[in-house]
Amino acid sequence: MACKTQAEQPETGGSAHIGFGTFERPFAAQSYWNARPVGVQLGDFQIPDSTYRPLVGEGPYSTTAFLADESDSSQQVFGIAGKPGLWELDGEQFIPGVTIPRWPSETIPASGSDGHADIVDPIDGVIHSFLNLKKGQDGRWTASMYAWTRLDGRGWGDPSHYYQGARAAAVPPMAGLVRKHEVNDGQPMYRHALAMSLAHNGLSSKRGYVFPATSADRTWKENTGGIPEGALLMLPEAFDTNLIDDPGLRKIAETLKVYGAYVVDRNHGTPFYIYVENGSKFAFQKPKWDAAVTKDLKRIQKALRQVVSVQGWIDGHGKEFDAVEHFNMLSMRGPWVKAEGSGEARYDTWTQSMVITGASAGSEFQHRNSRSFSAVDWARMKAGKSYTLQFKASEGMQMELKIFGTKGKRMLFNSHWLNNGDSVKFTWPGEQTRTVITVRKTTSDGKESRARALVYPENDLLRNPLINAVSTLN
Repeated sequence: MACKTQAEQPETGGSAHIGFGTFERPFAAQSYWNARPVGVQLGDFQIPDSTYRPLVGEGPYSTTAFLADESDSSQQVFGIAGKPGLWELDGEQFIPGVTIPRWPSETIPASGSDGHADIVDPIDGVIHSFLNLKKGQDGRWTASMYAWTRLDGRGWGDPSHYYQGARAAAVPPMAGLVRKHEVNDGQPMYRHALAMSLAHNGLSSKRGYVFPATSADRTWKENTGGIPEGALLMLPEAFDTNLIDDPGLRKIAETLKVYGAYVVDRNHGTPFYIYVENGSKFAFQKPKWDAAVTKDLKRIQKALRQVVSVQGWIDGHGKEFDAVEHFNMLSMRGPWVKAEGSGEARYDTWTQSMVITGASAGSEFQHRNSRSFSAVDWARMKAGKSYTLQFKASEGMQMELKIFGTKGKRMLFNSHWLNNGDSVKFTWPGEQTRTVITVRKTTSDGKESRARALVYPENDLLRNPLINAVSTLN
C-alpha cells in the first residue's frame, strides 16, 4: 500500500475544524488562499539577496484582524488632511468618508507607514480594509484608502470589483496572514497559502501582476527582478524540512511545500517577508536569534520558485475542483454625469450599483469612457469575442450601451434601451473603442433607484491561467 504524503493527510485537531468564510478561516474553500495545487511545475528565477536577511514575523508592515460584534457602534472614517477625501479604491473616487456599521473598540492600526488594519464583520460578511489608518487625539479616525471584500469570497479581486484590499495586489492584508490562533494549533503546517512580499530586485519589471492578482505597485516598472505580484511561490518537493531545527520555521517551510505563498506587495530591502499577525507572539528560538535560523531562511530563499503551471487544484475540504471562474466584466463605478433632467447619480461600492436620487422622469446620466470595462491584464475585453450584456435595475429605469470607434467616431454597437431583466449579445470590436453608458429614469416616483449592468463572456468562464501555463510571461 502506498504511504500518504504529509500533503495528503487529513486535517485533524487544532484550527483545522474551523469552517471557511469565518473570522478564523476567511474566504471560500475554493479560494486560492485555501486551495493547494497538484502537479506543480516550478520556474527558474531565484530570489536574489538584498539589503537585509529574509524574514518571517510580525512587524509594523504586517497587520491585525479585528472582529466586529453586534454590540459594536458604527464608526466613520474620513480622508486624511490635505487630501480631497478618502480614496475609495473600487470606485476610483474620493469620498468624504465611509461609515463602518460595527467598529471594534480595540482596533489599533499597524505602526508602519502603511498603517494597515482589517475589520472583519461576520454579520454583514465583509472585511473592511484600510491604508494609513490613524486615530487622532480628538478621536477622529482617518485613512488614505478604503476597500472591502467578502469574508466568504475568493479573497482576490475580479475584473469588475478589481480592488478588494489595501495590499498592492488588491487583497486585504489579512489574506494569507499567519494568524494568532494558528501559531500553536498543533498542526504540521498552516492550512492555507501564505502572504509574502519581495524587494524590488526580486519583483518583475516586465509584468506587474499575474492571476489571481488584479493590481500591483504603481512603480512596478522600476523593479529589476523576475517575479510579478500575484505569483505563487513554493518550495520544491525535494526540499528537506527535517533539516530545520526550529519548529516555527519548519511549519512555515512545510506550508511552502504544500500551499506556497502569494506575492502581495513590495518591501524595502528584504529578499522575502512572510507576514504574521501582530500580537501573535510568533518568534524563532528564544531568548536570542539563532544563527541556524538565518541559515535556514537563506536556504528557503534560494529554493523558492514561482509556480508556472499546475495539473489541478484541491480545495480546503480536500476535494478536487475545476478551477474555472464566473466573472462579470463591467463595473458601474462611473463617474456619472447628468446629461438630461434633474437629480444626481453616484456609485455605491457595497452594492456594486449606480444610485440615482432626486431625478424626474426623462433624466439621464452617462458614463463616457471605457474605464467601467475590465482593465485587469488577464481579463481584458477581447476583439471578436461574444459577450452578453444584462441590465438589472429598479422599476422605471432603462439603460443603453453604445460603443464607438475612436477613429471617425463610428458607432460600432448600440444596445438600444434595455429595461430591467433585458439582455443583449454583442461582439467586442477589433479596434480601439470609446463607450458611452446611459441610464435613464422613466418615472417621477421620487424614490432612490439602483441599476447594475453586467457583461459576461459567451462561455461565462475563465480557467486559472496556471493550468494553461500562461503566467510564465514575466
